[in-house]
Amino acid sequence: MRGPIKPGPIKRGLPILMITDPLLTLTQLLSPAYPTGSFAWSHGLENAVGDGQVHDAVSLQNWLSVALAHGSGRSDAILLCAAHRGEDVAELAAALAPSRERRMETLQQGAAFAAITRSVWRIDLSDAAYPVVVGQAAAMLGLPAVATAQIFLFNFTSNLTQVAQRLLPVGQTKGQQILAALAPMCQTLGKEAAVQTIDDIGSSAFAIDIAAMRHETQEPRMFRS
Repeated sequence: MRGPIKPGPIKRGLPILMITDPLLTLTQLLSPAYPTGSFAWSHGLENAVGDGQVHDAVSLQNWLSVALAHGSGRSDAILLCAAHRGEDVAELAAALAPSRERRMETLQQGAAFAAITRSVWRIDLSDAAYPVVVGQAAAMLGLPAVATAQIFLFNFTSNLTQVAQRLLPVGQTKGQQILAALAPMCQTLGKEAAVQTIDDIGSSAFAIDIAAMRHETQEPRMFRS
């Protein structure tokens, strides 16, 4: 009987031998445990809570659904898939950030993701906005664009749900119910993004963008955006 497969020695400048299922690798890359610092950013949600726009589980789910379908969720998924195809969208991704803090959010998470991914998989990955480096890394590691975009969107939703649970009386069960309700949207948007182009990018989540801008002067606050 064969024993467990063991990876060979790590060679500098070369990727580690892939011995896991692509889904497991994606789960690792986009896990909350992956050290991108996502826990520190609220995407303007902290200001929305402070202003009373988001005040319970129902308003939170509505806010998240808008962020996904009409805000940065959809746009980031399109950018991710474009980067996966090898398109140079790094400057566009940074320019699309509607506020200073949102630009910091995507660039600093992207830099953190790139740094740990270079260290673990030894791939030539440059710093860029978060969806761009995720798309590039997925392509380099042979991971499918659709699944990457879908899990990326679910991770985005999960992170903001956890943010809300630190700001609102929304319990663990209710948070999981919200994630289950929004999972089909993540699935659909990720699938659509794979066949869309940068010409399809656009958002109409003005209240979310304004909340992100107003957060820059909000005091006191827990989050960086």
